Amino acid sequence: MNFNTVEKRKLQKRESFKRLINISLTAICLGLETGLFAYYWKFHFKLSLVEELRFTWFKANLLETTIYGVVLFMMSSMYGGMRLGYLKNMELIFSQVFATVMANVFIYGELSVMADQLFVPDIFLMMTMQQMLVVIIYINVANRFYRFIFPPRKLLLIHGDRAIDRTCGKFESRKDKYVITKKVHVREGFEELCATILKAYADDECNAVLIGDISVEDRTPLIKFCYGHSIRFYLLPKITDVILMGAEELHVFDSPMLLTREYSLTVEQRFMKRFIDVVCAFLLLVAASPFMLVTAIAIKLYDGGPVLYKQVRCTLDQREFSILKFRSMRTDAEKDGVARLASKHDSRITPIGKVIRKCRIDELPQLINILRGDMSFIGPRPERPEIIAQYLEVMPEFSYRMKVKAGLAGFAQVYGKYNTTPYDKLKLDLTYIENYSVLLDIKLMLLTLKILFWPDSTEGIDSEQITALREEKMRKEQMQQGRRDEE
Repeated sequence: MNFNTVEKRKLQKRESFKRLINISLTAICLGLETGLFAYYWKFHFKLSLVEELRFTWFKANLLETTIYGVVLFMMSSMYGGMRLGYLKNMELIFSQVFATVMANVFIYGELSVMADQLFVPDIFLMMTMQQMLVVIIYINVANRFYRFIFPPRKLLLIHGDRAIDRTCGKFESRKDKYVITKKVHVREGFEELCATILKAYADDECNAVLIGDISVEDRTPLIKFCYGHSIRFYLLPKITDVILMGAEELHVFDSPMLLTREYSLTVEQRFMKRFIDVVCAFLLLVAASPFMLVTAIAIKLYDGGPVLYKQVRCTLDQREFSILKFRSMRTDAEKDGVARLASKHDSRITPIGKVIRKCRIDELPQLINILRGDMSFIGPRPERPEIIAQYLEVMPEFSYRMKVKAGLAGFAQVYGKYNTTPYDKLKLDLTYIENYSVLLDIKLMLLTLKILFWPDSTEGIDSEQITALREEKMRKEQMQQGRRDEE
């Protein structure tokens, strides 16, 4: 059975049309917001600026509107406001609203500097509120329209002996985007799998393949088959795949070669990273000092216990240090001496603790750790030695995340959740380590501002996920087999 050229072209045209609609709907949203700014600029902001500074040369309305449009576009791209069809509806609205606020803060600062004073804050706030209303209404309508003309992608899952409940559960949570319509075990054999894929495509039973956690030996011919037949496929990466993502491409005469270095950061990168850490930590410590003082007083008045909570954590090369946090739990939270992660609705967390954890204020004392050099602003979150030992029992690769200094926030915190499994967090942290750049650090710092206000990122772990994951222990032999497969 052949996957004919006509079908390929139909799918390619559909994907191109889908992308065009996505871009068009996003452009309309940005255009509406920029149009509102243009209105306020022409009838309110420009008049104030000209009257106060006599900037008669600054009559080019198009220039300032263009500047605003570019800033809004950049913020929307960074915070995910342009990911129509990819993010959940509420998350998309939140992302675009946050991007709008950040763009407006930037432009407000620019105009205030030009005016040499705070620039008509009441009118600017009114404009922002109207833009937020436009975003909420428009994205709800645009998302419904997009979902109507582009239904969820139908997936054919190819899996092995390992449990697929977690994988299926993740895709089940995004029924608006993915639906697993067929599941096939890899033991069916390569020829039978290929025939199944082609038949499923021909019958419109699926329009993409999801290659699960199977051995490299089994998945390699499937990848080549899908690629050769122009079939879209999704792949759940292994640790080795993530490492190779950041490999440097070299050419030895006419032979391509991938290089992964023995060190993670160069001397220049370490210098720049440390410079940014010191400057930003000092400025933030000064700016946050009033909030820290109020928090310290509230914690002390609540139960009279210590304000700060010190705990041994591990950083670069598994070196131990004492991390500083505002105490958010009862003083007897771990009186039994057993290390455990916070869980959902944890009774050990005090009322004050719930507030400061929600707002991430409990993390502010770690700015001192950054100044000391124990931590960096961006990097894998530091874990306790006892918990690391438990993770290493089932995941020896967990030590890879300590190839760089621990961070106040990291790739796993921005793109994952507090309750993301350790194995997935490891892959996210390795993605950061293998793709490190100063620009990536700056981007993650800005993205961290968004997750401070998004509730999903502060959820506790599930009861079955305490420390090193009970389910991972149960699958220890399977993971060891998986590592042998990678070799």
